[in-house]
Amino acid sequence: MKTSTFPALRAKPELREAAERALRPNETLSNLMEASLESYIAHRAAEDDFIARGLRSAQKAKEANRYISAEAVFVKLDKKLIDAKQPATAGKTTKRAASGA
Repeated sequence: MKTSTFPALRAKPELREAAERALRPNETLSNLMEASLESYIAHRAAEDDFIARGLRSAQKAKEANRYISAEAVFVKLDKKLIDAKQPATAGKTTKRAASGA
């Protein structure tokens, strides 16, 4: 497959200097920029998927008129946290669970 080029990138000298300091041995500025772009594109795709899942979930809740309160979510998360810490702390509870919040 043939490669293609990107338009020239204009940046402040400080950014270029920081990028050059971040280079690993035998890595070029082009390699770093390509890897950074690939990573950011993957991050954007994951972010878009996350938002889409949230919007679908909100739509399902609206259609079913079934919502879960924030307090119920916190109670469930606190229980999971307590259960996960149980072997290490032998029965200690979180501040939220102990206060009844």
